[in-house]
Amino acid sequence: MDKEKAVKSMREYFKGDIDRIEHALRVLHHAEEIIMGDNLTQTYPDGYMQQVIVLASIYHDIGIPEAFRKYNSAIPEYQELEGPPIARELLHRLNIRPDIVERVCYIIGHHHTRDKIDGQDFQVLWEADFLVNTVDGLIKLNNDTFEQILDDNFKTSTGKTLLRRLNSH
Repeated sequence: MDKEKAVKSMREYFKGDIDRIEHALRVLHHAEEIIMGDNLTQTYPDGYMQQVIVLASIYHDIGIPEAFRKYNSAIPEYQELEGPPIARELLHRLNIRPDIVERVCYIIGHHHTRDKIDGQDFQVLWEADFLVNTVDGLIKLNNDTFEQILDDNFKTSTGKTLLRRLNSH
């Protein structure tokens, strides 16, 4: 897998939408921190898990432009509906293994639906996206809200550490 080619195709697809591009890159950054911090490259040495997480991070919001075009809205349901076919096409162009393509598309197709999390790869994307959407750069959360968010959304030790660190600023 060539991460830079995937990032390039995401940038091209978003056609200069700096906010969407930067969001995807920040999610990717947090996901890679979790991969390294929780040692997922050692736990899954064949690279499958890392590839799925990296690609899902890069493409997780790829359905937004099409959702806006079709429905004039990017509510989560529309993103989840429109994202997988676009991601599948982009991933095929990059010659990504079919099993990885299907897993990435499953995650993209459910990335706003917490009860669909069915594996560590999805959990890492959930946490990385959550960090960017909810906490990264926002006001400090009160203790009760923080603990509820932590309990409801974070399972990885690195994700929990990142949430605590971001909340302390």
